[in-house]
Amino acid sequence: MNKKYFAAAATILAVAIVVLWLANIFLCQPTAFSFARTQEREQPEKTVYLTFDDGPSDRITPKILDILDNENVKATFFIIGIQAATRNGIIRREHESGHTVAVHSYTHIYSDIYRSAEALIDDIDRCNAVIKKITGARSEIYRFPGGSFGLDGKLISAVTEHGLRYVDWNASTRDAERCTSCAEDLYHYAISSAADSNNIVLLAHDSTNKVYTPDATRMIIRYYKQRGYSFGTF
Repeated sequence: MNKKYFAAAATILAVAIVVLWLANIFLCQPTAFSFARTQEREQPEKTVYLTFDDGPSDRITPKILDILDNENVKATFFIIGIQAATRNGIIRREHESGHTVAVHSYTHIYSDIYRSAEALIDDIDRCNAVIKKITGARSEIYRFPGGSFGLDGKLISAVTEHGLRYVDWNASTRDAERCTSCAEDLYHYAISSAADSNNIVLLAHDSTNKVYTPDATRMIIRYYKQRGYSFGTF
């Protein structure tokens, strides 16, 4: 009887673990993540490059912009063109405030943009057309959705040959891959992954469900200001 009881209990526990694991996957909506190296550029010592992917959003991007304004810090926004096309005011505010508006993707649909080099360049050009329409100039800065790590070299070459410089990251808030209930978690992920490197390219997101990213951004900025870092853009 005891053996049957323990076997049943073990089975129930195993099922519960699987259910929780699946719930974490679907609720957190994890994305590809890499610490791929940022393409070489001359950088001053002790500089943080705040970068935000997957915006703009009506809910989160303005909050981040308010914080950046209050802290007198500039950042780089890697935008999704299809979202920016209906949010001209937010992109215009980013540009006029001195932030860098850069290309991330037009659709952010991996299966479409990565099916060939031609498809990737078409996606980039569509996003850049939106940027030019709003800001008056195309961007020469690009971030591969998911980062460049592990991508076919032909795709990377296509981007550089098209006249763009791509930017990955070496630290992250992990706001796209972790379930969290507070900004402090994102702040600690950012600080621990950066490990007080001299040049930090920090990945964060300003899509509509990143509700804790604005407050985490304020905390991150103040942490690095206290340690003598400057803030740069690409």
